[in-house]
Amino acid sequence: MHIVLFGSPGVGKGTQAKRLRERKNWTIIATGDLLREAIAQGTALGLEAKSYIDKGELVPDSVVNGLAREQLSKITGGFALDGYPRNLTQAVQLDEWLSDLNKPIQKAILFELPEEELVKRLSGRRLCSECGAVFHIESGPSQKGDLCDKCGGNLITRSDDEPETVKRRLAVYSEQTQPLVEYYERQGLLVRVSAEGSPDEVFERLIQALE
Repeated sequence: MHIVLFGSPGVGKGTQAKRLRERKNWTIIATGDLLREAIAQGTALGLEAKSYIDKGELVPDSVVNGLAREQLSKITGGFALDGYPRNLTQAVQLDEWLSDLNKPIQKAILFELPEEELVKRLSGRRLCSECGAVFHIESGPSQKGDLCDKCGGNLITRSDDEPETVKRRLAVYSEQTQPLVEYYERQGLLVRVSAEGSPDEVFERLIQALE
């Protein structure tokens, strides 16, 4: 199966994508991970992406499309796209590429969560500066306080997880990504999944939506 996972920042797409990989043995393409790797390596695309992310804005299509197309050309078997496409232009481009590959999108999963909960989730997230492990001050704190309980590194708040930046990110999402809902609805591919509750509960809803 070929699916798209989308929804607001912090809704839990990445967590559910990893579970799908374990359950279904699908290829997961997470453009967010690809962008963070490019930023960490200090590549030209990475530095360009960082300037937008730090302001709570979406990375330009030219950057994201290049990364996505490169990965799509390597896919065999089922796959889930995590965080791509983010807007209508990307969605149309994606359909053209996949049509050429005879691997059309079969379902588009929209994870939904109230904005208040999204801000709470994102502003409480902490990242290890050394190993990259992710914690949350409420739902999954480190046992060592401000230190990573895996490697002992310092825990930091990503610049795009600051409360005000989070609110800007959600506003940008609503404006630029909302048209995806209508796009996939018109194709009869859209399936809404509530992202409230534990990851296990959300995953069960996801599996039911795919059946």
